[in-house]
Amino acid sequence: MNSAVAIYLTPQEQTVLQKNVRSRKTSIRLIERSKIILLAADGLSNIEIAEQLDISAHKAGRWRNRYAEFGFSGIEKELPRGGNQGGKKTADQTRLRSKIIQATTQTKPQGATHWSTRTLAKALGTTHSFVNRVWQESGLKPHLTKGFKVSNDPKFEEKLVDVVGLYLSPPENAAVFCVDEKSSIQALDRTQPGLPMKKGRAGTMTHDYKRHGTSTLFAALDVANGKVIGECKLRHRHQEFLSFLKIVEKQTPKELELHLIVDNYSTHKHENVRKWLARNKRVMLHFIPTSSSWLNLVERFFGLLTQKQLKRGVFTSVGELEKAIRQFIDQHNQAPEPFVWTKSVDQILEKIGRAKVALRNV
Repeated sequence: MNSAVAIYLTPQEQTVLQKNVRSRKTSIRLIERSKIILLAADGLSNIEIAEQLDISAHKAGRWRNRYAEFGFSGIEKELPRGGNQGGKKTADQTRLRSKIIQATTQTKPQGATHWSTRTLAKALGTTHSFVNRVWQESGLKPHLTKGFKVSNDPKFEEKLVDVVGLYLSPPENAAVFCVDEKSSIQALDRTQPGLPMKKGRAGTMTHDYKRHGTSTLFAALDVANGKVIGECKLRHRHQEFLSFLKIVEKQTPKELELHLIVDNYSTHKHENVRKWLARNKRVMLHFIPTSSSWLNLVERFFGLLTQKQLKRGVFTSVGELEKAIRQFIDQHNQAPEPFVWTKSVDQILEKIGRAKVALRNV
């Protein structure tokens, strides 16, 4: 189902619509349409608007779209029968849509890095709601960027083949774990309590906070079954990493080889770690290429932990933070689901190749 087009009102637009609703001289039809737009601007869906005004969701959506495209004139005039807006106007709209897409993707406003609906609408002589509608229909989000980095590791392909091989064709009589540490997790306490979520309003949380210290989570994700071994520690030196390796080794059946996928952090290559590995032949480390954290599946688990437990959490001490982390891991392990790797080495190398070509052409 397509999401309803968003409505953003200027103070002047909101004043006019509210005046329409209050005025005894306004027609019943325009009062209803003004109410639809005001509720849409408050973030209500077409279904919610329909429930409040005792109309159909289709009707709410029709006038919402009309306002987004034509502004006040869209709700003041009746819809032509059959919805035909006339050939000339349709052609004008098509040309304007093309201009909006071209300007959004190929130009920048003076003194800024990207367009907003209002700055682009002003530049092209249209409404910001119409610009927003075109962006939604075209999947354009100028305010968002995605981070990326192409690895320059000279042994990229060799390490890629090694790690992807463990995911797609793991050795027999072996356990494969993705291991990493999530460092400097802050125990944050908000300065004021937030308001709970209710219908028509998201929950609130203050932007400022009090710090109560940090903790580091060492985690090992079992690739086969999705279970996680986790330990919280105050620091993340080689001593803590080695201590965690011993925990993982003890919890793995002795008859199995132990393959651990890790990144290139210096503590993972410390001399004491190498000596311990030399004495424990069944434990082998496999290093991912530099700048390739996406290749370590435990990062997916860290993302879930952040989103579901840490981002909105309120912690008055490090102990309270670590207790919440342990509870999340315990809950996860009650019904674990493995993260299934699907991309082959050839598919990844092809995508990396396209990225390098694109970077050279920038």
